[in-house]
Amino acid sequence: MILTGLIGRNIGASRSPWMHEQEARAQGLSLTYTLFDFAELGRNEADLESQLDEVEALGYAGVNVTYPYKQSVIAHLDELSSGAQRVGAVNTVKFEAHLRVGYNTDVTGFAESLRAGLPRANLAQVLQMGAGGAGAATAQALLDLGTGILRICDQDPARAEALVRKLQASFNVTRARAVAAAMPSLLEVDGVVNATPMGMASHPDAPFDVSQLSPRQWVADIVYFPLETQLLRAAHIRGCQTLDGSGMAVNQAAAAFEIFTGREANRPRMHRSFMEYANHSARSEVGV
Repeated sequence: MILTGLIGRNIGASRSPWMHEQEARAQGLSLTYTLFDFAELGRNEADLESQLDEVEALGYAGVNVTYPYKQSVIAHLDELSSGAQRVGAVNTVKFEAHLRVGYNTDVTGFAESLRAGLPRANLAQVLQMGAGGAGAATAQALLDLGTGILRICDQDPARAEALVRKLQASFNVTRARAVAAAMPSLLEVDGVVNATPMGMASHPDAPFDVSQLSPRQWVADIVYFPLETQLLRAAHIRGCQTLDGSGMAVNQAAAAFEIFTGREANRPRMHRSFMEYANHSARSEVGV
């Protein structure tokens, strides 16, 4: 039995258990994926180390880590992959040879999703909302993909500035800039990425004034529950090309599955599993 799981807060709607367990079953593997929802468990950031101790002692192969612990978990790890070190955020922890090794599969997950879902997206100027753990990954991916100017906005301006400094040091360029508010950058950019929790069922509002969107712009959201967030719905109505969070969710999960199991994941199959679950959930919500 391969034991895996997810540590985060308010993660009851996560589709990771379904994706990982379905892919394992398709490959003839016995795998369980458990949610460790700190909100439900009455735990907080101070309990991260004890939670890692607990699952490691139980023989877990590893765990995923999500909002809001992708950066704070680093203090409790022994090693970081080059990708995680570069981003400064971890979403996958592997227990191996008495070591806790941190990885980041969000960067490639988002990059693969953007390339496939918006292959002709203009990357000359992009506004990113959010500079947390997920934002660090999407920003890295955007610059890797060739974004000319990346403007980063966060409700904590200091966090946006810190991420920009890290990106500038990593890329040795000034293509990343911190902005205090979405406006007026929103009027000037070619595309927008939401890397905040805004849009989730627990935070349903859009992260900025959507009335300012233009049909010439594209909009990507990393939120995948619901798949059509208020931001994406408004962007679609205004004629924007849109990208939901399913691609990033599937691609990062597939890479994490490979880290946990040592087996290659079938990404198209995992995407089908994801969409089957999404469609089932939608039917259940309307009583079908």
